[in-house]
Amino acid sequence: VGLLDLELNQLTKALFLALVALSVVMVTLQGFVGPWYRNLFRFLLLFSYIIPISLRVNLDMGKAAYGWMIMKDDNIPGTVVRTSTIPEELGRLVYLLTDKTGTLTQNEMVFKRLHLGTVSYGTDTMDEIQSHIINSYSQAHSQNSGNSTSSTPSRKPQPSAPKVRKSVSSRIHEAVKAIALCHNVTPVYESRAGVSGETEYAEVDQDFSDENRTYQASSPDEVALVQWTESVGLTLVNRDLTSMQLKTPGGHILTYYILQIFPFTSESKRMGIIVRDESSGEITFYMKGADVAMSAIVQYNDWLEEECGNMAREGLRTLVVAKKSLTEEQYQDFESRYNQAKLSIHDRNLKVAAVVESLEREMELLCLTGVEDQLQADVRPTLEMLRNAGIKIWMLTGDKLETATCIAKSSHLVSRTQDIHIFRPVTTRGEAHLELNAFRRKHDCALVISGDSLEVCLKYYEHEFVELACQCPAVVCCRCSPTQKAHIVKLLQHHTGKRTCAIGDGGNDVSMIQAADCGIGIEGKEGKQASLAADFSITQFKHIGRLLMVHGRNSYKRSAALGQFVMHRGLIISTMQAVFSSVFYFASVPLYQGFLMVGYATIYTMFPVFSLVLDQDVKPEMALLYPELYKDLTKGRSLSFKTFLIWVLISIYQGGILMYGALLLFESEFVHVVAISFTALILTELLMVALTIRTWHWLMVVAEFLSLGCYVASLAFLNEYFG
Repeated sequence: VGLLDLELNQLTKALFLALVALSVVMVTLQGFVGPWYRNLFRFLLLFSYIIPISLRVNLDMGKAAYGWMIMKDDNIPGTVVRTSTIPEELGRLVYLLTDKTGTLTQNEMVFKRLHLGTVSYGTDTMDEIQSHIINSYSQAHSQNSGNSTSSTPSRKPQPSAPKVRKSVSSRIHEAVKAIALCHNVTPVYESRAGVSGETEYAEVDQDFSDENRTYQASSPDEVALVQWTESVGLTLVNRDLTSMQLKTPGGHILTYYILQIFPFTSESKRMGIIVRDESSGEITFYMKGADVAMSAIVQYNDWLEEECGNMAREGLRTLVVAKKSLTEEQYQDFESRYNQAKLSIHDRNLKVAAVVESLEREMELLCLTGVEDQLQADVRPTLEMLRNAGIKIWMLTGDKLETATCIAKSSHLVSRTQDIHIFRPVTTRGEAHLELNAFRRKHDCALVISGDSLEVCLKYYEHEFVELACQCPAVVCCRCSPTQKAHIVKLLQHHTGKRTCAIGDGGNDVSMIQAADCGIGIEGKEGKQASLAADFSITQFKHIGRLLMVHGRNSYKRSAALGQFVMHRGLIISTMQAVFSSVFYFASVPLYQGFLMVGYATIYTMFPVFSLVLDQDVKPEMALLYPELYKDLTKGRSLSFKTFLIWVLISIYQGGILMYGALLLFESEFVHVVAISFTALILTELLMVALTIRTWHWLMVVAEFLSLGCYVASLAFLNEYFG
């Protein structure tokens, strides 16, 4: 239920009280003569037109019309309205809570950087990596063919040999091989036969050429990594449950058997795989994951943390890749313990995790990868427009602090001139208190806070924190879980009482979208969960500007005008009835008979009043050019007790003049008082609609003349009613 409906409910309650009061006044003026309670109920029925029963019907039809207009707008193609009851909410929003990945960014990953500790490769130096890979594989192959008699190629390092600093070439070789093996990606080949081909020939007809290959994975990051290894010469050509095949630059196929795979979870923030090389029988445990999770697992080094920070400041998503060579005995020992843990009945997950963790020690750090997620089209001007419209934008993301801050700056969520206050990680009440005080001293600066610190602040200083955060022009919450996102939405609603809107693109944003007053889903790479759970579904973030500034504005303004006009329509006829009764010694006699009353609310005035849903106070271009106009809507001035009282006074004045004028001016024609006053009433209503309209539409003119025509025609048929 939208805010406008709740406001109209309040006004309807006020009208009901007015109806009862008016009836009591009439009976009192009668002097409680005879069976006065019977007269009271007769007056209640006579004045019952004060209660706008047709209001709901008109509003619901109006909402359906707005929904149709939104879906038919060519400037925002692909928009779907899934909830027809709250289009007016789009015009009242104060807080916009947005996800980052896939919402502000495209969720299309591009591999940008490989860092090996001493040397870093960017997009312009990828050809060096390619030449290293080609050399190392051609050498390995020539060595292999050289000593084909021996089962173990000379590439295998002897465990007893002292650790020698490896050459850059071999480190690149290891790093690229690790990235090509440690993932959950499957190459897919389209069959040439297409749809017409029979299924049994599908295997034969498959085209295993490079052009025909696409990669499928649950995360776009992994696809970007595998596509990059293909570009430098090491290609993933095949994968099934037990093995993987890589193609070297020389066209040789290397087979690796998958012994174990440990999938990525949001708790562990890492994934691992144990593979056995077919040619050498070597067993290697590869692992990749977030720097937070991996820094404790890899051997001591002095560069990882610093480089992760550097990459994050450039807006890159980082992954740390590491490996560990296992002997046959080590692996057999691990496998037996792992299987034992999987069979345990109590605390299975904990035991399995503990066994895997026994392997995750002192791993050899291979490299750090940086993947870029590009911003969506027109994100900057859209965020700028929303900020000018007085909407406060909060970005809630699961990414790390530096990446989130970088995207917030590059998307102009935080303007370049603004200070950013990064909330230090806090774990205790005292720390939270100190940090809040430090933040309180700063003025007009954006806030960046992590999910854990947020939990602590909300636990001890909920009210103070929300009060401070609400004054910020922008807030970025990083490392947020889906439940935290929903919790923040509810907090804002509870503490500010303002309308909130959540926008996201993935399953992790559904809870936030459903908690907000108005949920908007984007159909993105992560499927349709968010768009199906939302009230409005859009295809790109930039469409939100037009959705709020134009459609939100129009829906709210039109519904407010329509609602008040329907109330005015009932009040004016009830005022005439009251004047009529007063003149005739407070007799509870109806002024207009059955069909006239029915026709009044339907055939005579329905079309013109409903045509108010086509009205617009400013042109769409103006609303988009001056987003500041939106600020006025959030104050809710189009429909308030003040505007309502103005309409009530207009109705009483008009109704009184119409009835009293008809009685005074046409005293000699008193027999025709019904026809005279009713005609005046219909003409007044039609004129009032014409005066309320800001922008004329041809359908409005049609509606006015249609109603007038219907009335004139009915004068001939319903002459007995006008007697």
